[in-house]
Parts: sequence; structure tokens; C-alpha cells
Amino acid sequence: MNEFRVHHLVSQLLTQLRAQDSHSPEVFAELLTKNLSPYVTTQVSTHHAKRKIAEFSPNGEEFLKKYDELKPKQTRALDPLVYLLSHISEDKVLCEFLQQRFSLPQATTANTSTEVETIKLLGDSQELSLPPSGTIMTQKELDKLRGDLANLTQALTSKDIARTDKGQLKGLPKLPAWVNEQQYLSSDFVTPTKPPSNQPVIKSLPVHLQEKAIIEDILFLMIGINGKYVTAKPLSAKLAPRTFSVDHTLDLSMHALVNRILPLCSYYSSISRFLEEYSQFQCGMVNQALCASMRGVIKEYLILVAQLEHQHNLQQLSLQKLWYYIQPSLKSLEILSSVAASIQSASCKGGPVLSLLHEKTQSLTGDDKAQELCLHLTQAAAVPYFEIMEQWIYKGVVQDPYQEFIVEDHKTVEKEQLSKEYNDSYWESRYTIASEKVPSFLENVATKILNAGKYLNVIHECGVEISYTGATELIYSLHDKQYVEQIEQAFVFASKKLLDLLIKEHDLLGRLTSIKHYFLLEQGDYLVHFMDMAYDELKKKTNEIQLTRLESLLELALRTSIASSDPFKDDLKAILSSFDLTTQLFHIMSIQPDIDTSRRKRSAAAFPLPNPSTISLSGLEAFSLDYNVGWPLSLIINRKALTKYQLLFRHLFYFKHIERQLCSAWLNRKADDQSLSWHTSAFILQQQMLVFIQSFQYYMMFEVIEPNWTGLYQSLQSVSTVDDVLACHTDFLDACLKDCMLTNSDVLRTITELMVVCATYSGCMKQHSNLSKPVSTQQDDKSSVLTHIILKRTTQLIAIDNMEQTISNFDHEFTKHVLALLEKLTLISTSESEHSMLNLVARLDYNGFFTEKPDN
Repeated sequence: MNEFRVHHLVSQLLTQLRAQDSHSPEVFAELLTKNLSPYVTTQVSTHHAKRKIAEFSPNGEEFLKKYDELKPKQTRALDPLVYLLSHISEDKVLCEFLQQRFSLPQATTANTSTEVETIKLLGDSQELSLPPSGTIMTQKELDKLRGDLANLTQALTSKDIARTDKGQLKGLPKLPAWVNEQQYLSSDFVTPTKPPSNQPVIKSLPVHLQEKAIIEDILFLMIGINGKYVTAKPLSAKLAPRTFSVDHTLDLSMHALVNRILPLCSYYSSISRFLEEYSQFQCGMVNQALCASMRGVIKEYLILVAQLEHQHNLQQLSLQKLWYYIQPSLKSLEILSSVAASIQSASCKGGPVLSLLHEKTQSLTGDDKAQELCLHLTQAAAVPYFEIMEQWIYKGVVQDPYQEFIVEDHKTVEKEQLSKEYNDSYWESRYTIASEKVPSFLENVATKILNAGKYLNVIHECGVEISYTGATELIYSLHDKQYVEQIEQAFVFASKKLLDLLIKEHDLLGRLTSIKHYFLLEQGDYLVHFMDMAYDELKKKTNEIQLTRLESLLELALRTSIASSDPFKDDLKAILSSFDLTTQLFHIMSIQPDIDTSRRKRSAAAFPLPNPSTISLSGLEAFSLDYNVGWPLSLIINRKALTKYQLLFRHLFYFKHIERQLCSAWLNRKADDQSLSWHTSAFILQQQMLVFIQSFQYYMMFEVIEPNWTGLYQSLQSVSTVDDVLACHTDFLDACLKDCMLTNSDVLRTITELMVVCATYSGCMKQHSNLSKPVSTQQDDKSSVLTHIILKRTTQLIAIDNMEQTISNFDHEFTKHVLALLEKLTLISTSESEHSMLNLVARLDYNGFFTEKPDN
């Protein structure tokens, strides 16, 4: 989980806890990022956590009942949630905090119940309380209402998706209606509508005739047909076990023996109901295979009943013999009935069914015959599941008509989105693991199963046909995990093939090197040529710039620089962004400059950002590069990665622009009168600014980008999977963004302030040199973000007809922001062990130039 995702989740949690005003999400996000570790589930820890919550909760029994209901359904992250709740229940301070935040007095609730409007959405249980029309709401109340709306929208969206998923199974064949209408087609008992007439009382019969009549009844009951003196009672619930009514006048000894035999008939009834319900198409192939295996056991059982009936007809079967002969079947049907009851109570199919069978098989250790029977059922049920898995890990194809497999294919997600959407989701969302469908014995290799098929699928979409020669049939086993080795071998094969395709055939390293040339300015001579040719065009507003002219100038600059030998130079193009760099970064980080913590409020007051909808950018602020990447390289160099490259490029580009402005301003000053009293101080300040800009550029280029690039290049030489390539590339970009201080809002503000001061000063010097008259501060009201800030700085810093005072004001302002930046960088380097920033601090404040100034 990346840093931005953690920050987003922490912000949501603080909003739900109504603590966003008193706590900064960055503190908790940083703490979580550094201490993130996977939760390891154990039966002991889960049982201990359950018991703790049951003792703490006033409704402990209901909690345990709900847990037992959810556990067979393979509910996602159930055990980690229970473990977390147990720790919360032990923390008295946290419990009191939650009670204060979310418990409202009954009187208050009663008083306000008439003042709010409650809406129910789509007849569901979700409710939303709205204030009456015309109510004036505070910002906190408005934020809470937005959060509630977002949560309800997300819940409704999830339900719509669930309904859609279920609707996908509607095209399956259905049994005709008369199958359910004809009750005598069932193998289960049919409750008689009225008792049979002319039936003699069993008490009036001799004992040997009573035994004969009872044996005949039991033989009928064993195949789901009511007897004369023993009948089945109606079910008290759908999943309740079958009970029977025995004539109370029966001989007591026979009555006791009959009661010991009747559970066999109850097991047969439960199994019959399960077979009829879960053999239908919508229950999935795993349940169908399990039912077929159960029918094999029932067939042997019915053969036993036929043999017993034959013995009874020969007058050679007594009640005691009957009890002796059914012992093996009694145990077998008990196991089948237990399995059927577990599946019915969980209402599951696919992977969860296999998990239940696997756990049942393991629990029968010590009873070889029972375990062998359960293993037989599990192996039979796993056959269709493993066949789907073979198609996936050997061919990269999902053939799952009943939605049982652990891999879900989201066909609405297309690879073309990689070049369009910032939050690209193809690689992570096209094929995903459905955690609730993962069998317990495949949890450790679930990720490898997903990736093996994903890698092959990517190769197929490139038009390359491959075949895995080591493909063998997967067979479930309890102890010999041969199927795990086969999965791992298929994963290694698929990973190697895709890596070879990306690195060798599509030259991934060459592409990344090409992007580094342009976006990270490794070969920056093309940018110098481009800025010389396109400067007049870039000074215009974005709505006045001809993008085709910019692209022509960029192409000319590329062909007249060292980049002319790059085979991928034609994939580079110029674009104009809708936001300036600072605004875009704040949007990406989901940080609003004018709210959040008190620290942000103070910095926001010094650097207010205007609304982007009311301004127009200059070309210098909006200019950026883009890069065309084809499939399958777009998996690695996707839109999200390109956006990070663009952020780095725009940061470096603007530093280059400010450097050029300072240099050109001094060239203009050389033509002026050198004897002016303020000329020397102006030169000194301009050199200070230039040294700052160049030192910062050196730090970014040679102490951030180059070391991280070297680490990325070395890592790519030893990776074994495409996911490792993605992780290395993402880590490289995130490290560059972080070390270039584009992810820290306070430092970014200070750097922007310094850039504004330098740009304002160079503009002031240019105007004074060119016009030789007082500097005009009148600008277009609708200008760029930077120009808005420059107008304010110009008004405050420029003293009309007094250049000495103007230079002094700029010197003080520049020194103030440099000291603020040094303080923040020192704090970050000590608190986060970012030693590279100490080098930047030493370079910017060489020999204590700023910190030891007399006026500080």
C-alpha cells in the first residue's frame, strides 16, 4: 500500500471519528507507513480475541453467533477485524473517546428527531438524516454530511455490483416448474395429508410380528418413505434435522432400538434435500461435483437397503441384525449429512465449499475410514475447480461460468485506459483475487495463481502464442502438496516469458532511459534549444498558444540536439496542463491549502492559492511533456507513472526558467550605469538567488535522481517478476518525488515562495533596465496563479523611485524564506533520517551564510 493510499485512508478515518481538526493525517500516515506489517492469523489468537469481545460486549452470545455464521462464508478480513476489535475493547481511553464521539443523549435525540428529515435509500436499511430546508450549516457539519453521502453511495454501489454479479447467472438453464410441483419426485419424505385407515394397533400384535412390522417400516424410512407405525414429522425449519414419530404402544425394548436406528433415516433425509437443492446449475460446478460424489455413496447405501430387504423377505433379518449391518453406513451418512449442513448454513459455492471440505478432512485425523471418505468427497469436488485453475495458470484464460474461481475477470476494464486515466487500474483491476473464494489450502499460493495467469494473458494480448510443456493435471491431496509445486513452476515459467517479452523484445530499459533523457533532463541540451526558440510563445496565455507550433519547435529542438540519435524521440510530445504544478500536487495529495492543521493555516495565509477556474495560466506554468507508450510497456510506463514523470519535469523545467530569467536580467543590467549606488547590492542579491537555484538543481539531479536511477537500473537486472519491475519503478518515482520535496506541502510552499521572489526580482530588474522609469504593477486581472502572487509581492516589495529600498526589501524577503526552508529541511533530515537533505542544507547555507547574517 503506497503512501498516498495510507494518507487517504487516515484522512477518512479521522473524518469519521470527527477528529480532523485536532489531528494531522500526515503524522499517523507516516507512522503507519513505517510500521506496516501483515497480520498472521492463528486459531489461538482468534479464539482469544473472540472470547475477549464476548466478555466485553453486552450481547456476547449474539456476537459469537454472528461470527460462526460469517466464518464459513470466508468473509474477507474477518479474523483481523476481530483481533483489532479485541484490542480496542481493552483500551479504556479509546473506548471512552469513541463513546463520547458517537453516543448522543436520548433526550437530545428525542428533541431533534422532529427537526431532521430521514430518508431511506432504495428500501434498504441505510438511512440519512438531513436538516430542514434553509438550515445554516457549519463547515464541520457540511463535511460530515458529505462523508455520510459518500459512504451511502459506496454501499449502494457495492450492492448494485452484487446484484449485477448475481444477474450474470440468469442465462443458465433452469429446471421446468413441474419438477418442484410434483412432490413425489423428491427422494425426501412427503408428509401424509391424513393418517392411513384400517391399520391395526401394533400393541395388539405378537412381539415377533411387531418386530417384522417395524423392520418393514425402517426399510421404507431408510429410503425416504413413511412407514405405518413410524412416520416423519414436518420440518421445524428448512435446515432442521428430520425427526420421527414412533407408535408409543410399541414394545419398549424395540422402541429403544428403533430410536437408535432413526438417525440414519434423518441423515438420509438431510442428504436428499441437499442433493436436490445443490445439484442445480446456479449452485456451481464444485457443488455439482460434490453432489455426484455423494450420490455414489448413496448408491452403495441403497444397495445395502436392497440387500437388507432381501434378507427380510427370506425371514432372516432381525432388528438386532439390522442394527449391526447399518453401522458402516450410519457413520458414512453422518459425515455426508454434516458436510451438507455446513454448506447449506453457509450458502456457499466454489472455493468456500472446498475450504469446508478441507477443514472437515483435517478434523477427522485419527479415523482413517472417515477421513478417507471425506478426502474422496474433497477430491471429487476439487476436480472442476482445478480444471478452471489449469486453464488459467497454463493458458491465461478464465472459464468460470458459475463465478467460483479465485480470479475474477473484470471485462469492463480495458488496457486502453492505461494511456488515459491517472488512476490506471488495468493491471490491478482487470484480474483480481476474490478473497472470499480462495480455498484455505490455496491461500499461500493465491497471489502466484493470479500472477501466473495474468502474465500469460498479457503475452496472449500481444499476439504471441506460447505453450507450457510442463502442464500436468492438478489433483487435490491432503498431505502431499504436489499441486503447489506445479503452481509455482507455472508461475516461474509465465514470469520468465513476460519479462523476456518486455525487456528483450520491447526494450523496456531503453524506453526508461529515453524517458529519463527528456523528463529528468539527463540530456538537457534539447531543452536549452527549445526555450531559446519557444520563449516568446510560452510567455503567452494558454488560450493564445498554438500547440502545433510548440510541438514543431520541440521536434526541431530534438533533431538539432544530441537526442537526434534516440530511436524513441518521435514518441515525445508537448502538452499544456490545466493546472500549475503546485495546484496539481495539492489535488493529487488531496490536501487543501487553506484548511487542515493550524500549521497549514499559517502557511496558507502567506501563500493563498486562487481558484483555478477563475484564472488562465501562462505557457511557462502549463508547459509539460507527454510520451506515447504502446502495449505491453504501458503496464509499466502507465499514465500514473507518466504523471509522476511530468511532475518532476515541470519542477525541473521551472527551475531552469528561473535560472534563465536571473541570468538574462543581469545581462540587461550590464548596459546600465555601473556607478549607481545600488548596483553592487543588486548584483550580490542576484548571485545569491542564482546560487540557490543552481544548488537546488544540482541536489535534485545528482543527489536524488541519479542515485535512485542507478538503484532502479541495478534492480531491473535481477528482478524475477513483472510485479517486481512495477514495484521498483514505482519506488524510484516515489523516492524522487519525495526527495525533490514534491510530497511535503509545507516545504513545497516555501520553495514556491522562493521561486516567486526570484521571478519577481528578475522581472523588476528587467523592467527597470528596459524602461528606465518607475515599475508598473498593473497586470491583467485574469492571469496565472504565479502572476497573482507576483502582483502582491510587487506591491509589497517594490518601492517606487527608490531602488535601494526595493533591493533591501527583496533581500530581506529572500533571506526570510531561505531560513524557513533550511529550518524545515533540518527538521525533516533529523526526524526522518533523510541524510541527503543535510547535504542540501550545507550547500545552501555554506559557512553559515544565511543563519549567521547580522540582521537575523
